[in-house]
Amino acid sequence: MVLDMSPIARKPSAVRLATSDALRKLPTRRPEPPRENADVCWQLVDVDRYEVREGEVVLGYIDVVGAVYVALGGPWYAASVELRQTLRFEDAVQTLRSTRRH
Repeated sequence: MVLDMSPIARKPSAVRLATSDALRKLPTRRPEPPRENADVCWQLVDVDRYEVREGEVVLGYIDVVGAVYVALGGPWYAASVELRQTLRFEDAVQTLRSTRRH
């Protein structure tokens, strides 16, 4: 079976070109590793999920969903609550730090 695309389908559309250009301008999806002596650290615990800790306390999780970082507060992922969606990993980490209950 041979599928042949029409000439229109083979041509890149203006929308597709604009979208691909916008995606190239997005920041990288993998954040820099935390510094050795940082108060807050994170580690990849699933394909697109980071666990964020302050010392031994789990502040929450950050899910990478397409171009968006979703900050989820709470020590257990299953019971965590969405706090913020942002395009910057650092903003998601700061959200988790600022909502920690002392």
